[in-house]
Amino acid sequence: MPLVSISLRKGKSETYRQALIDGVYQAMRDTFSVPEDDQFITVTEHDPSNFRYGASYLDIARSDDVVFIQISAMASQTSDQKKALYARIVELLANNPGMRPEDVFVNVIEGVKENWSLGNGIAQYA
Repeated sequence: MPLVSISLRKGKSETYRQALIDGVYQAMRDTFSVPEDDQFITVTEHDPSNFRYGASYLDIARSDDVVFIQISAMASQTSDQKKALYARIVELLANNPGMRPEDVFVNVIEGVKENWSLGNGIAQYA
């Protein structure tokens, strides 16, 4: 049950933002075996003055179209699954909405099962 936060600079269309959501969700379905309808994703837009990135950190030429994708998930994926996720997200977002691979920044945060309550005040996975 990943929880996804996508951050980007203001100015992209609703269609563009929905393509980000759809691409990340599909990549998680393809690589993390996320079930149908397990969609908990937010998009946050920022004014340029509140959105900073390293334009060339690690020799990656990022543009103002850079997107930060942070995925909180249970600690159950292998290193290979995470690498496959990163590659699949880039592949899908390059296709739609047409992002450059250099502008896709992904961070996975892992936690234990008892850290999750999906409603009703209970820990469904613990």
